Amino acid sequence: MRALVAISAALMLAAPGSAQQVGRNKSPQAPENYTLSTKVQLVVESVVARDRRGNAIHDLSAKDFVVTEDGAPQSIKICEYQDLSANSTLLPVVKAGEEDIHIYKRLARTQIAPESAERERYNNRRLLALYFDMSAMRPADQMRALEAAERFIRSQMTTADRVAIMRYNSAAVDILQDFTADRNRLLSILQTLIVGEGQESAEDVDDASSSDTGAAFGQDDSEFNIFNTDRQLAALETAARMLGQVPEKKSLIYFAGGLRLNGIDNQAQLHATVDAAIKAGVSFWPIDSRGLVAQAPLGDATQGSQGNAGIYTGAAANAVTANFQLSQDTLYALAADTGGKALFDSNDLDHGIVQAQNAISDYYVIGYYTTNTARDGKFRRVSIALAGDAQAKLEYRQGYYADKEFAKFTAVDKERQLEDALMLDDPITDLTISMEIDHFQLNRAEYFVPIVVKIPGRELALAKKGGAEHTLIDFVGEIKDVVGGMTVSNVRDHANIKLSDATAAELAHRPIEYDTGFTLLPGKYMIKFLARDDETGRIGTFQTTFTIPNLNKEEKRVPISSVVLASQRVEQRQAIYDAAKAKDRAKDDAVNPLVQDGKKLIPSVTGVFSANRTLYVYLQAYRQSAAGANPSTQPLFAYVSLYSAGIEVFESAAIAVAPNAASRLGIAPLSFDLALNQIAAGQYDCQVTVLDPMTQKANFWRAPIVVSQ
Repeated sequence: MRALVAISAALMLAAPGSAQQVGRNKSPQAPENYTLSTKVQLVVESVVARDRRGNAIHDLSAKDFVVTEDGAPQSIKICEYQDLSANSTLLPVVKAGEEDIHIYKRLARTQIAPESAERERYNNRRLLALYFDMSAMRPADQMRALEAAERFIRSQMTTADRVAIMRYNSAAVDILQDFTADRNRLLSILQTLIVGEGQESAEDVDDASSSDTGAAFGQDDSEFNIFNTDRQLAALETAARMLGQVPEKKSLIYFAGGLRLNGIDNQAQLHATVDAAIKAGVSFWPIDSRGLVAQAPLGDATQGSQGNAGIYTGAAANAVTANFQLSQDTLYALAADTGGKALFDSNDLDHGIVQAQNAISDYYVIGYYTTNTARDGKFRRVSIALAGDAQAKLEYRQGYYADKEFAKFTAVDKERQLEDALMLDDPITDLTISMEIDHFQLNRAEYFVPIVVKIPGRELALAKKGGAEHTLIDFVGEIKDVVGGMTVSNVRDHANIKLSDATAAELAHRPIEYDTGFTLLPGKYMIKFLARDDETGRIGTFQTTFTIPNLNKEEKRVPISSVVLASQRVEQRQAIYDAAKAKDRAKDDAVNPLVQDGKKLIPSVTGVFSANRTLYVYLQAYRQSAAGANPSTQPLFAYVSLYSAGIEVFESAAIAVAPNAASRLGIAPLSFDLALNQIAAGQYDCQVTVLDPMTQKANFWRAPIVVSQ
């Protein structure tokens, strides 16, 4: 569904009420948090030191190294020696059938656990991350990759190795296992990977080697491949950032069935991926899971016949060979630019893992606080040498890109910031967010779920003080099935609010409201929703679980929807929205039950109502009929009551509404307009009572509200 943004007239005072699900990401009684920030940046370098004969140099300290950044001397604060040779012994071979296999209920994580100051978990340890790009491998290639990883874990792991397992399946990067030495657990995780998943982003070529599908002319496949490749590279970038949580040297063994750039269209993402890996101390070790390929001149049996002139001129055969080579060139570039090595044209895939294992020998971890505190995103060249040994050979990264402050973010940087914030276990709550989640039955299977978000306008009024004429609020969110863990729906939107003097004054006292809607099946879901002020870069996160009930199984009570409490019913044209969305508004209004006769009911979210305004109450009751039958038109009755300290202080007149005979659901919309000018200020319990004389059933809904002067 499309979304609308409005400036609401309800004040953000408290959040005591509840409809289907109401909450906020900060306690209203919590004190304001103040953050003291500095611009000190810790730079960590992994340095391999060898003498002129190639032997490792031991027993060096910080005073033995000379570090400069862009020619400026740096003061070394951290110098640790990682002694892998003394702690590396081949583990006993685990034969098939000897392992202790377990199926773990929760596999996927969202972050690599960082080391704490009290416990250095990976000191003198070799860190290897097995990364399976399921979207870039055919089922046979996936099987070979998994078998190679299993062989390595069974027979070639050493006591110094710590292995993590990561997966990309065209949707997200999952950390199936953090770094561990538990081989039984690693083997168990590999057993859970499904061969054949993640194939929806498989690349299609559009050249002389393309198959003749007999279809009419359509969209050029290369346009889709641009985005597929960008997603694969962005996933690698995400994995590198995850591994950057630990300072030690890390190798990412990248199993893929090739990765083909599309001219210069993917260069920006390729550079971003390499830069992220270098900054995180990660080297890529790509392994072409296709192995040694004896390729037919016109493609193998998985491809259809070309059916064009290229099969006679040789262009088709040349295109097949060129495409295969191009798919390996990108893997080679990733390895060469990050200090790794690619394994091509070999069926011994686990040999690539052993190469990455042997490449990490004894090294030093050197850290310093750079004297250049500018957060400009520019490249900083680093030079490291030994003070007393000019002939020593040192291996280290030659530089890095500095962090950026939000004011200097590009569009790609801003998008990446939102994606990273969405993945965090510890949500960012710089902005206060309140949310209400409701549900209304559309048919016997689906439910419309309107979601309303409110952000205090005073937190966005800072942009006007800075001289801005408008503020852009970015919204991003996803809904996941709690049981299956899959993303079932998502939203990506923004609101451009013009900051006139009148609007800025209004923002200081009123919240910004954003609403959207989804169509869901009954079940338990988790929603994570982010909002970002695009002027200041402040982010707010709201995360909660909610349940969509199956009202078809309600037998003891009258089935009802969520109950919406509101103090506003506004004309649709009063909402601030992008003109490009106007064409979608009529379609959305037809589905949303909160829109009636061109007016939209604005849920309160906070449950706070002014005594000089009207309290609107809306819900739907259902009288479902058997298949092929129309529901009875005998009316349902409902009324609203207010209680204070358990004593009824107000009761509305009962209304009678006949169910819609044209619908099998028998929808009966129940709406109340209650004047609060006779109600004293205070806290009340609002109760809605629904009665069905025909079925002799009833239902009651109750939630606390606040009436203010």
